[in-house]
Amino acid sequence: MAIKKLTKLLFFIWLIWNIWIFTEIVWWKFYNPSGLTSLTAQREKERLAQHKTPYTHYPWISYSHISNSLKRAVVAEEDANFVNHSGFDWRGMKVAFQKDIHKKTVVAGGSTITQQLAKNLFLSSKRTLFRKAEEAVITVMLELVWDKRRILEVYLNVIEWGDGVYGCESAAHHYFGVTASTVTSNQAAVLASMIPKPKFYDRFGTTEKLLDKSELIQQRMNQVLIPK
Repeated sequence: MAIKKLTKLLFFIWLIWNIWIFTEIVWWKFYNPSGLTSLTAQREKERLAQHKTPYTHYPWISYSHISNSLKRAVVAEEDANFVNHSGFDWRGMKVAFQKDIHKKTVVAGGSTITQQLAKNLFLSSKRTLFRKAEEAVITVMLELVWDKRRILEVYLNVIEWGDGVYGCESAAHHYFGVTASTVTSNQAAVLASMIPKPKFYDRFGTTEKLLDKSELIQQRMNQVLIPK
């Protein structure tokens, strides 16, 4: 009986948690997220622990003011089928799952832009099966409530692009001294290449591997679709 009551309690807590998340998602359909996301809150705690000054200002740029080159570069790098799928890249997830089974842990990627956004907004960066399951639930919510344009807009404005660098406007200023609206094709490819390891490239700069990767992204940019 005790186990049954505990199970009901945990389910109730999980349900309330997800109702709150869904409410946030509905609100953010019309209003931009303010304050810290789950990812930035985690990073700022790390900065404070290292006695670094926390960053508190993350300029928001509307979708129409973000360079199309940057949109295309990010989609080409992170989720080439973004416009067409419903939140999940099943082929990529299958490959990632096979890698996880082989290594007996959750290590592989395969996440779409929507899945990454779900994690960045609400979840920790720890690789656990529970987090991946909750990420899937939130991904469904995002795809249900937001259109692709809104998903990409929020994604580009909240993702990490360096140590204390969040969002495309901050990244464009930090690395190239330009605005997100004026990012060139080459600059966009470099920025997109940094996304998997932003703090590494912020520290070590444009490595040969990064430049090679950005060239490949440039070749694929015109082959992907972006929301209008």
